[in-house]
Amino acid sequence: MRSAVEVRPAVGDDLPGVAALCAEARTESASGAQICAPDVERLVRHLSVLLALPGGHVLVAQQEGRPVGFVLARVLEPHLFADEPSLYVEAVYVGEDARRRGVGHALLSATAELAASAGASHVYSVPIPGSRGVQRFLSRLGFGPVAGHRVVQTAVLQRRLAADLAPARRGTRSLEDLIARRRRARTEGMSGPVDLRDFQAEYRRRAGLAASSAEHERLSG
Repeated sequence: MRSAVEVRPAVGDDLPGVAALCAEARTESASGAQICAPDVERLVRHLSVLLALPGGHVLVAQQEGRPVGFVLARVLEPHLFADEPSLYVEAVYVGEDARRRGVGHALLSATAELAASAGASHVYSVPIPGSRGVQRFLSRLGFGPVAGHRVVQTAVLQRRLAADLAPARRGTRSLEDLIARRRRARTEGMSGPVDLRDFQAEYRRRAGLAASSAEHERLSG
């Protein structure tokens, strides 16, 4: 006989069990590092933060007194891109040994009730990456694609930005150096970026000597 599934809001004593399930979900995904921290103690702290947030919810499913699944969700109030509240499901997961027993349906039923009580017109969900079973399950319940997330490591993003901006920075620096040299030339009485005053003085002296010599020869002739 299948035991009943109880779904309720998680309290402090439930968090270690939920954290253990989160760690289990992490191992099932090809993108585990993008889901959660690897150790249970840190996960308990993260779950505590979620519960402390305005609109933060952790629903836990239990069978025979042990946690077998969870939903992590937030109620989002109207904002710049939405006129009505919505419920954002950050994660829904059922332990491997409790699947196909109605746990997922019980969790989503409680999630729908939570959304309705908050006045949320839509429920958004981000399936755990690589979990095709969850994606098929949500699709059967009417969830459809809206937008896709893209992810990049912070270090990679900074490196790519630096590489893209480097040519522009070099060009800007070269222009700034040229302007600075011309300003220094004007300030110091130079005729250009190179000091030609000695050259010009010598040129005028020699031109004067040549003119005097030519005049002397004309008069002597």
